[in-house]
Amino acid sequence: QVQLVESGGGLVQAGGSLRLSCAASGRTLSSYAMGWFRQAPGKEGEFVASSWVHGYKDYADAVKGPFTVSRDNAQNTVDLQMNSLKPEDTAVYYCATGRRGWSLESQGEYEYWGQGTQVTVSS
Repeated sequence: QVQLVESGGGLVQAGGSLRLSCAASGRTLSSYAMGWFRQAPGKEGEFVASSWVHGYKDYADAVKGPFTVSRDNAQNTVDLQMNSLKPEDTAVYYCATGRRGWSLESQGEYEYWGQGTQVTVSS
């Protein structure tokens, strides 16, 4: 059984930073694309970032620059470093594992999901 557990969320002031981590069990992340998505209250979920097996990284335009996705294959984790946070970044953040070594930005491309971690950015 594949389980993903996110951590690192919290409350931060605008301009601050948070680092989210996603730990996996039951699947070797080095063989799959990993993604981060978020859902703000009253809004649909949206793609944030992904890391493909062979090193390619993809980012939503809204986070390109301040956010960085990284993997630690030895620890079987994937992190999302979020800098220069804005109130509009407030959301529940989810990590997900893809079905293959690469994944497009659609939620349907991802097979297993974590339970989410809340990120709140105050103005």
